[in-house]
Amino acid sequence: MKVVIFDMDGTLLDSKKDITISINYVREKHYLLEPLSENYIVDTINSEARNLSQLFYGTEIYESKDREVFEMHYEKQCVENLYLYDGIYETLHNLLACGIKISVATNAPTKFAKRMLEHLQIAHLFDVIIGADKVVASKPDPQMLNEILNHYNFDRKNHKAWMVGDNSKDMLSAQNAGIESMFATWGFSPDGRHTKTIHKPKEILDIVMVK
Repeated sequence: MKVVIFDMDGTLLDSKKDITISINYVREKHYLLEPLSENYIVDTINSEARNLSQLFYGTEIYESKDREVFEMHYEKQCVENLYLYDGIYETLHNLLACGIKISVATNAPTKFAKRMLEHLQIAHLFDVIIGADKVVASKPDPQMLNEILNHYNFDRKNHKAWMVGDNSKDMLSAQNAGIESMFATWGFSPDGRHTKTIHKPKEILDIVMVK
């Protein structure tokens, strides 16, 4: 058995415009702050060590009022400008046609992940879609990946698994889970470097089928 676990934002799909709109909505509504750029927001979310509430809203903790307003706004906003990266749709179907198991591990809340993937008509392709709300610790902790591997009754001696993602948290989660990884440069981190770097989704199948 072979398993490919995908990150979502910046790997399967581009969500930066919608998440930027929702974050800036909270900034303006609660703090009268100027809007942040898409690039700043994406770079901040992807960084390993950060206090997002401080960087986005100027608060030391993520205030419940900010969380509630963001989630209410993003519930509708998250599918307004959403799109799959070129080659993802075909690659997912090709993986399945070759008998490869596929799932999603995202630091986004599961309800948003499912809504977004359903909107793009690919949710049904994945065996497991798991977000940060379903585990105690999100990526780079391996808990999400281990949950997925356990779903497949993964045998480390006889099975193979890969994590495909666009930032260091994805790569570290794979390392911590004891599986291989691929760094995708087509998404939010085009200049990223990793042991195994891929530039087009179709390269995933080439790597998986060699093993």
